[in-house]
Amino acid sequence: MDRFTGKVALITGAASGIGRATAERLAAEGAALSLTDVAADGLEETAEICRASGAEVLTAVGDVSEESSVDSVVSASVATLGGLDVVVNVAGILQFRDLRQTTLEDWNRIIGVNLTGTFLVCRATISHLLERGGNIVNTASTAALAGHPWTTPYSASKGGVFALTQTIAVEFAKMGIRCNSVAPGSILTPIQQAFEVPDGADPKLVYRIMALDEQRGPETVAGAIAFLASDDAAHINGTCLKVDGGTLA
Repeated sequence: MDRFTGKVALITGAASGIGRATAERLAAEGAALSLTDVAADGLEETAEICRASGAEVLTAVGDVSEESSVDSVVSASVATLGGLDVVVNVAGILQFRDLRQTTLEDWNRIIGVNLTGTFLVCRATISHLLERGGNIVNTASTAALAGHPWTTPYSASKGGVFALTQTIAVEFAKMGIRCNSVAPGSILTPIQQAFEVPDGADPKLVYRIMALDEQRGPETVAGAIAFLASDDAAHINGTCLKVDGGTLA
């Protein structure tokens, strides 16, 4: 497929996991890419993989929770690649910790990257997307749709991403922009694989966040993101597509 030939996609959190898999998928379908992450080495690895498939790739090491960093990445993307057609917000932090041990620093850091970062990228790119009838895909989580144990700031941040997505979808639909989200669950990514049941917690609660079939790789989510970002999803706006193996069925 070549659904993104002639289009430019900005992807945050592109150094690994879902961000890298999405970059690979969109590159394979013809997109030029602007990739950003705080992890420089992983970011360059992703870029080299995508360049090997023939994609034009711009990279920028940056923190989405910092306004100046986001503005710099967006400005460079437009100046170098000519505009923006697709924005995919993947950058995120996941922490498993008992609420009673969750610090304000934990809360602010996770909200800052997951929710504020998504807001900053959306705000900075909207005007450019309007020029080309583009669209946004945000990464929420099954934690946004139901109670997940030991993830208080993460769940709150992803619930905010879900609400932010719906608001943007309604606010800009008449102007030609779509905004959707995906809700991954039980996906084998670096942050998911760091999961440990907190000391003293009931291990039975683990079953609330496990897929009914099996855990799958980030390419599963990348396929869903590519669909939502493509013209195949032209009549889909404001939705949250679960990619969770039936976790919340």
